[in-house]
Amino acid sequence: MKKVKVLFLVYFFLTLSLTLTLSLLLSYSGDRKPIKPSPKDKCPVCGMFVAKYPDFLAEILFKDGSSAFFDGTKDMFKYYFNLRKYQPSKNISDIDSIYVTNYYNLALIDGLPAYYVLGSDIYGPMGRELIPFEKEADTKEFMKDHQGKSILRFKEITYETVKRLD
Repeated sequence: MKKVKVLFLVYFFLTLSLTLTLSLLLSYSGDRKPIKPSPKDKCPVCGMFVAKYPDFLAEILFKDGSSAFFDGTKDMFKYYFNLRKYQPSKNISDIDSIYVTNYYNLALIDGLPAYYVLGSDIYGPMGRELIPFEKEADTKEFMKDHQGKSILRFKEITYETVKRLD
């Protein structure tokens, strides 16, 4: 009987996780274009002024017109996974767009289909970082040049992945 309860709980949490992921993907419209942070904009996770770090800039734009800027993808993911802590009035479904800075050309790209390299020898303003790319070929070249350990897509990144970077 205990095995049945455990299996039910595992099934329940897997179903809940899948439902939340699908609702995020379905609610993601990506209508807003990236915006430039002002010199006064601070990362809500670490408090650093983000305009000083354009090479690592990440941003989340909300459907209501508000935004959050980050000095790197690591802090952006910390915020994303702890939205209730950093922005209690918002839900994942309130997100319109997520942008990250492509490592090679420094252009802001859509963060959801991006490729992220984990475990490279490149550090961002807050230390070890997830390095984003728009193209898989660029990601593979970077992996060779900078000893990357793995390539992840947005949906594969977990809070535990991000915590291990600290």
